[in-house]
Amino acid sequence: MKITKKRYILGFLSVTIVLALVRCVFPEVAKVSINDLSEKASEEADEVTVKNLKDNTEGFVGAEIQGDNRLLQGHKDYSETFPDSNAVQLEAANSLGVTPVMNRIDAENRKTDLVFIGSNPYFCVAELTRSIPYLVPKASVLLQDIGRNFIDSLTQKHIKPHKIIVTSVLRSKEDVEKLRRHNRNATENSCHLFGTTFDIAYTHYVPIGENSTIDTEHEVPTERLKGVLGNVLRDLRLQNRCYIKYEVHQACFHITVR
Repeated sequence: MKITKKRYILGFLSVTIVLALVRCVFPEVAKVSINDLSEKASEEADEVTVKNLKDNTEGFVGAEIQGDNRLLQGHKDYSETFPDSNAVQLEAANSLGVTPVMNRIDAENRKTDLVFIGSNPYFCVAELTRSIPYLVPKASVLLQDIGRNFIDSLTQKHIKPHKIIVTSVLRSKEDVEKLRRHNRNATENSCHLFGTTFDIAYTHYVPIGENSTIDTEHEVPTERLKGVLGNVLRDLRLQNRCYIKYEVHQACFHITVR
């Protein structure tokens, strides 16, 4: 039989009418179960979630091992990332800092130039024996931001929050003289003289909410905390907010505001 245009249209209409009648007589045939769709969507979502978790975990572990742009690892990575020498930092310290103070009393009298820093929700100040807790305002803000960003970064990574520990701040001329009595290699022209420079330990941290004691149990591996801190510092350095020197023997990040 030759299929003409007219016969094709009549056939199409007939099929459409039959399907419409079937739908009217058996409405359940045309229904799609919402539960079925939800289960399918849930299964697909679970597969995607598991895949993403796996990818993210593998990526993070890979970053830890390889020391890529997300997490520093090993002395070489830190030294290459934070190479700012004492000479470079000294130039910024001379430009932005105060005239060196004689002693603590002198520092306390410089209230318009120096800000007292003490342990707070964002960082802890160690017992200082060769420096005093004062910084120029710009350096104080930088230190505050480092501590805050470190805690925020740990929270985002679902790592138990810790505070950084400041181990050295402003050195008076008296402090430098005492240092040179015990260590003749100690420089007379230290960046710490100008209130622009501070040291942050990378081997010790204070867990938040545990009576402010140093985390000696290492519930979170120190290297992981160090890696997160390294990321925070690298970001601030790339923003041209500071110079940083990775100190191997002193186990600290030597930081000068810029």
